[in-house]
This record gives sequence, C-alpha cells and structure tokens, in this order.
Amino acid sequence: MNVIKLTDVTKVYKIGAVETPALRGLTLNIEDGEFTAIVGPSGSGKTTVLQMIGCLDRPTKGSVEVKGQDVVHLSDNQRAELRKGTIGFIFQFFALIPVLTAYENVELPLVLTGVKASARRERVSELLQAVGLSDRAHHRPDQLSGGEKQRVAVARALAVDPVLVLADEPTANLDTENGNQVMEIMRRLNGDMGTTFVFATHDPRVIPFARRTVELRDGRVSDV
Repeated sequence: MNVIKLTDVTKVYKIGAVETPALRGLTLNIEDGEFTAIVGPSGSGKTTVLQMIGCLDRPTKGSVEVKGQDVVHLSDNQRAELRKGTIGFIFQFFALIPVLTAYENVELPLVLTGVKASARRERVSELLQAVGLSDRAHHRPDQLSGGEKQRVAVARALAVDPVLVLADEPTANLDTENGNQVMEIMRRLNGDMGTTFVFATHDPRVIPFARRTVELRDGRVSDV
C-alpha cells in the first residue's frame, strides 16, 4: 500500500519577479513500512519533497496523497490535524524545547493530543527505553550531547504512533559515531514498529542504512 504518492509535482518559489523551480514534475511512491533515503546535492529538492509530504507546503502543480488522501486541497486546519495524528518530524537542529526535560519533550505531543496521564507515562517510558535514554529522562537539552538530543527527537517523533516519520538531514550536526547510532535506532524502530521512515540526506556515511534510496537531481527523480 502506498503511504505517499506524489504525481507530477512542480514547486516554483517566487521572490518578486524571480522564479526559482525547486521541483520539476516529480513523481514518487513510498509504500507502507519503507525506510527510504532521499539523496542528492544541495538544491536538488530534498527538503522541498519532505515539505510536500509533511503538508508543510503546497505544490505549484501536481498531486500529493498521504494514506490515499489528497492533501493539496485540504484547508490549513485539516492539514494541521493530519500532521498531528499521522506524521512525526525529526529536524537537523533537534528542535527540542530547552526548558523541558527529555521526558517532557517526548511527552508534549501526547499532551497536545489529549492522551491520559497514565498512558503518557507508559508511552514515554517505552520510547525513552527504545532509544537508550531512560537514565537521561530528567535532563534538559543543555545537559545532553548532540547524539542524545537527536535520540530524544526520534522518540518524540514516534510519540503519537504516527504512520510516517520524516527526517531532514538527521545526522548533519552529529559526528560519525553518534550519526551511526541515530540511524541504527531509526532503522531498528522502523523494523520493530513498522513505521514508515523517509529521511533526506547528502551524507554518504548514512546512505547505506537505507533500505531504499531515491536520488534527486534538479528537482526530479534521477534515472541514473
């Protein structure tokens, strides 16, 4: 089953009279349970693809479907609701809330979606254990290493049991050892939970972790 279906997607950014094409008729299908890397040089369209899939932007032309639903014509509120319950995000710069502990950062999506306290405790504890951070639960981000911060971000992305997790350059700010640890954890959780992972990267060190690689070139899927 296709979790993601992009058909002939074009995205053109306009600044004044200047138009910059980011995607040029891109077509891409991603099936349930995949662990897919979107690769390519800077400017190839990697981040724009994730923004389309994550309902963070709309295409200039073309169709974007998530779980069989056309998301292009949804209202902003409908897109936000879809994101909240269906898609988890992992960012290059971690995007943790600095005044919250690791536990509270992972718990926050559950609070926002109205999950009861007892179920929150069980879910957060399970996820922190899964990423190897049970002993760091009550540390704030400024008390964690870069690798630990990204592992918290992975746990937070999985908090609401999303269908899909999107990661934009998840190892860009990590050294090789920590980057490899984060990728191993993501790949293990993909297998254990069946959650679809799509990550964008230009880092050749982490591409071998992918079970499928999609190369972009000039806003299109490369045939090379």
